[in-house]
Amino acid sequence: MPDDSMADDRPLYERDPDAWQAYLAEGNAKQARKRVGADVLIRNEQGHVLLVNPRYKPDWDLPGGMAEANEPPHQAAERELREELGVQLKVGRLLVVDWVAPHGPWDDSLMFVFDGGTLSDDQARALRLADEELSAYRFSSPEDTQALLRPYVGQRLSHALTASATSNCSYLLNGAAHVR
Repeated sequence: MPDDSMADDRPLYERDPDAWQAYLAEGNAKQARKRVGADVLIRNEQGHVLLVNPRYKPDWDLPGGMAEANEPPHQAAERELREELGVQLKVGRLLVVDWVAPHGPWDDSLMFVFDGGTLSDDQARALRLADEELSAYRFSSPEDTQALLRPYVGQRLSHALTASATSNCSYLLNGAAHVR
């Protein structure tokens, strides 16, 4: 007969699945939740970057948007491209993760930038405004994008462009490289 005084070394989720679920529910109710956004770096054959002009923001932005509840960031990026520009695109690798500090009434967020590759001239011509959220889109040279984007988004784009040319992924804080 086993000794009941011996500790059960199995993890809680195996020993007591109901207690584990209660623990997860308590943590979920108490811990901070982060907003998650997913943007895509897309270029045309001339190397110009696709930007969008949202009606609800004062500046241009990269195509993409906020993830819905329980939606993976890469799928959020693909969904936003379909909804806003009518383009079916599988995003590539992750280029940037940017933690954006709280500002105004907006809590902090995590912004992901994925590689969307290069659109052919035919694909670029097929883009269309498919959603009322956008008033326009355009391809701009990497240099010209900086005058159109908020400063920290311009920095995020610069890091994404660098990461796309290497095998690196950048971790940023408010658009700036995080160095330890």
